[in-house]
Amino acid sequence: MNPTPKSNLKVMRKTTLSGTGVLCSALTALLLTGCQSTQAPAPSSPLPAQTPVAAAPAAPATPVAAAPTPAPADPTKPQPIVRIKAGVTEPFTDSKGISWLPEQGFVDGETTDRPDLKIENTDDPSLYLTEHYSMTEFNHPVLNGKYLVKLHFCETYEGITGPGQRVFSFNVQGQEFKDLDIWVKAGGPLRPYVESVPVVVTDGKVHITFTPNVENPQINAIEIIPQP
Repeated sequence: MNPTPKSNLKVMRKTTLSGTGVLCSALTALLLTGCQSTQAPAPSSPLPAQTPVAAAPAAPATPVAAAPTPAPADPTKPQPIVRIKAGVTEPFTDSKGISWLPEQGFVDGETTDRPDLKIENTDDPSLYLTEHYSMTEFNHPVLNGKYLVKLHFCETYEGITGPGQRVFSFNVQGQEFKDLDIWVKAGGPLRPYVESVPVVVTDGKVHITFTPNVENPQINAIEIIPQP
């Protein structure tokens, strides 16, 4: 093989070096162009503001019916006799034709009626067939003055079978009556017992409180009779 002339080697070396430089320049230009053409991602569009949702209006509270409240006493008229039968919603007429007001003035407790019982020792057994029990107090407006307050009791609950099974205390205008046992006072069940209490009213109302000892207090009727 014939050796390559030295002049040709110089030309080839120069050409090779020149070609390499061109290639490097081209690659550098390509990289710069790619970096310059790469754009940052466009900022995302902001989310639309949320419209606040109005809360549903709360349902109005259902009013609780208040217990019947006696009307204030009229100072321009004489104080009438007040007779109240516990446990009824309509006026009651007794055997003498006297009208009793329906239940009013009691605080707390429940009412019940026992229409099939036979009450002894009274001309008005129906007066004792309804009752209010578990009450804590009783109030009735009256003119200031003297009164006789009559409290009517009768043991009609079948769960009471002997003395000592219902015992409670009550206070009428500051006068305390402790440990009332209706069974003992009346001489047995289904027999009325009436406690009469003379009082002086100075604050415009008759006020009675009841305190349970054994079982619940109970009452069948109340009378408030003006005194001279």
